[in-house]
Formats: sequence, structure tokens, C-alpha cells
Amino acid sequence: MVLVLMIALICGAVAAGMLWNARAEADRELAAHRHQVTATTTEQSKEQPGAARYGAEPPSTAPAAWEYPDDVRRSGTVSVPPRTPVGHTLTIWVDDTGAPARAPDGAADRSLTSLAGGAVVAGAVGTAGVGVLFLVRRRSEARSLEAWDREWEEVEPVWSGRLRRGGGAGNGDE
Repeated sequence: MVLVLMIALICGAVAAGMLWNARAEADRELAAHRHQVTATTTEQSKEQPGAARYGAEPPSTAPAAWEYPDDVRRSGTVSVPPRTPVGHTLTIWVDDTGAPARAPDGAADRSLTSLAGGAVVAGAVGTAGVGVLFLVRRRSEARSLEAWDREWEEVEPVWSGRLRRGGGAGNGDE
């Protein structure tokens, strides 16, 4: 059982490391195509439909304008804090074409993803290992009981005295 646990932990650690490396490479590639620019809201923010959850403010959006690439004026709807006034400046992320885009993930997101993936792999390997051990133990126990039954069929008549002739126990003459 300890061996299964150790194998599961090793597999989980290897998977977490592989996920970390893969995400780091993907994040570096994505970050090369994401750019921060300063945008200015052109209208009052509008709250998105839906009630606030758990005391948090509902998300808001507002039309805004920015320049990217150099001296190319762009506009669109961006996420803003609630009740953002006209003319407010904020930093947004855009892609290579200047369209609004999500920010590249940071080390914290990469860490959580890697740890979660490693935990899932460790759990799956551990569960599979314990399942195999259970099946092997069950089959071994069934074989042992079958062998015990065969041996008892040979020993029991001699042990109980049923095979003795004349006044022994279990001969049915009583």
C-alpha cells in the first residue's frame, strides 16, 4: 500500500512539473502577443445584467478608445469598475491587432493549475493502484479458500472418524 502511495505521489509530482513547463511556455508565447495600453472611457459604465453575488459588485462595461499599434485609434467595449465616469483612463490588454484581450496568466494561475493537475494524476494513479491491490488480494484469498476446501475434503473424514469401521464416531451405528 505504501508503494502505491509513493508511486502515486511521484506520478503527481511529475505531472505537476510537466503542466508547469507547458503552461509557462504557453504563457510566454501568449505574452509576446499581448500589450498593455491606456484606454479612455467615452461613455458612462453600464452594469451587466444579473444581480451581484455574495456581496460583490456586478461587472460593468463601458465604451472606450485607445491607440494600438502606434497612432492607430481603436474603440470598443471594455470591462471597467462599477460607476466609471466618462473620460476615466485605465490600462487594458490588447492583442497584436489592437482588439481587447485577456491578460496573460501569471505565476499564481500557473501554480494552481499545476498543483490541481498533479493532485488529479496522483489521485487517479492511487485509486487505480489500490483497486488493483484489492482485486489481487481478493483473487488470492479466493484461491486460498479453494485450496483449503480441497484439503479439508481430504482431512475431515479421517479427522472426524467417519472412515473408521466398527463403533467409531460418525459411522451412523449409534
